[in-house]
Amino acid sequence: MRLSGRNLKCVRGGREVFSGLDLSATSGEALAITGPNGAGKTSLLRVLAGLLVPAEGVVALEGGDAELSLPEQAHYLGHRDALKPALSVAENLSFWREFLGGETKDAGQCLAAVALDHAAHLPAAYLSAGQRRRLSIARLLSVRRLVWLLDEPTSALDAAGQALFVGLMRDHLAQGGLIVAATHLPLGIDARDLRMGGAA
Repeated sequence: MRLSGRNLKCVRGGREVFSGLDLSATSGEALAITGPNGAGKTSLLRVLAGLLVPAEGVVALEGGDAELSLPEQAHYLGHRDALKPALSVAENLSFWREFLGGETKDAGQCLAAVALDHAAHLPAAYLSAGQRRRLSIARLLSVRRLVWLLDEPTSALDAAGQALFVGLMRDHLAQGGLIVAATHLPLGIDARDLRMGGAA
């Protein structure tokens, strides 16, 4: 599998965020998108996730399911944890498993993998910021998608949470997945670096 972008240009609110950008990542590989605030890291991820339409250029996924679009084969983990506060931890995860569809894993195993199985019955509103992030990471595990698009994935995680997530990312790559992550901090895994330009 190979994810690529060619001559990508993004315009938001009439302002050019970036242009002439090329990228590629293959199965088993991580690509770290770095650069100052305002350089367009989040915008690039949103283009790859199909949430923004590029003003120019093409995004392609080769070797995936020809019947599905790139967004349908990718997980997008943004800045905000997409959780419903009134639902329990387990109910939030069940919602995402049903919404995303496809090949799913046991919810209990996914929560155990992020050390949240003890809190399965708690409303998400009761979780700390780090626990909310862990629950969002459990969503990556609950439905198998080979492309992970991650925006500051370790934000709010303590040292133990970061170490746990490093292990999960390594497992994902070892199983043929690929990762594109916007980050200000080292990911803790081997990754090629794509440096985006000056702040806008």
